[in-house]
Amino acid sequence: MPLPTVEYGRAPGAIPKPPSNARAVAAALPATVSAAAAARVALVHDWCPAFRGGERVLAELCRIFHAPDVFTLFDFLSPELKAQFFPDVNFHTSIANRLPLVKRYYRALFSICPFLIEQFDVTSYDAVVSSSAAFARGVLTRPDQPHVCYVHTPARYAWDEQFSYLSQGRLGWGPKGMLFRYLLHRLRTWDTRTAHGPDIMLANSNYVRLRIKRVYGREASVVYPPVAMADLQFEAHKDDYYVATSFLAPNKRADLVIKAFREMPARRLIMVGEGYRSKELRALASANVTFTGYLPRREYVRTLAEARAMVFAGCEDFGISMAEAQACGTPLIAFGRGGALDIVQALGAAREPTGILFKRQSVEAIKSAVEEFEIEGQRIECSACRHNADRFSVARFEREMINALQVAMALHGG
Repeated sequence: MPLPTVEYGRAPGAIPKPPSNARAVAAALPATVSAAAAARVALVHDWCPAFRGGERVLAELCRIFHAPDVFTLFDFLSPELKAQFFPDVNFHTSIANRLPLVKRYYRALFSICPFLIEQFDVTSYDAVVSSSAAFARGVLTRPDQPHVCYVHTPARYAWDEQFSYLSQGRLGWGPKGMLFRYLLHRLRTWDTRTAHGPDIMLANSNYVRLRIKRVYGREASVVYPPVAMADLQFEAHKDDYYVATSFLAPNKRADLVIKAFREMPARRLIMVGEGYRSKELRALASANVTFTGYLPRREYVRTLAEARAMVFAGCEDFGISMAEAQACGTPLIAFGRGGALDIVQALGAAREPTGILFKRQSVEAIKSAVEEFEIEGQRIECSACRHNADRFSVARFEREMINALQVAMALHGG
């Protein structure tokens, strides 16, 4: 079964403090500022199969905390990417990273990943910051060691989306299906047991904050992922095409977008990205849909910036590509669940709208939303989209992450 790669009630940045010692923590914060800046931090990340949203967050965390060491289960990043985004950073991988051809099947090793993550020794560091969509949060720490966990999502395939992934993998109640169900049950047990390890949990969107509350019974603050505004070209003059961009996996629902545009042959769609559904999705497409595969950063930004609008049908935890489109001045037509609710200022509900939200994941809903955009789209200003994206700046992310580590250190009297 293909498992996914990974690339709320509090206001963003309002880091929760336990009521029992809130005054002591607040009083200690000024003293922890310099300590947090000087702390030797270990960064723990699930895995690095490619440089996508989660790895962009990891790169920023390395920069913010001057972290010399990243602990990750699997590392398939190229030397060129590491030189550009992770200069002077040492990657420590699990023993499973040495398995022959592991890049082809690492997701199928999910059942041993809890064991593997527990083999990383980070106990000599002043603090731990984990970047987790499944396993990194479970790293073993000292009782007095500050631990901040940035949660991209609780493991979707182990919790509320288990049945969807089993269905997509055609895993019923036969021997293989039963084995996977049992392994996912074991993963849920471990996931719940380790949920209270970090001192502070941060969610990348309100949707993930709600999932943390439902799954772990913990409060979390929302800290939006960083969007590199400086290298995102703003363009007010648009070309006559729509764009969709994502890793081509089942949960992204690119199939619905492609089918919708197949029924709208007069409208052009550019599909950016690759994935294990690439061949299947290309077979679905009609002549008005163009696949680009992965694009170099500059060409990717230009494609986003010049698009009439970006169309996204998946339910994302956050959806950094949607925020990047807004930074380019590009309106969004997105499914109204998940991170899109944090990103899009919806037409009809906001004073300065930046996009349209549709309510159902269906071909008809996408077609209706595109038609609505073409009728009402003049009410969406490109400048409003750019201004909306300021909420996701790198500077804001850095400030909120440092604040979180300061609070965690104060909780331990640091």
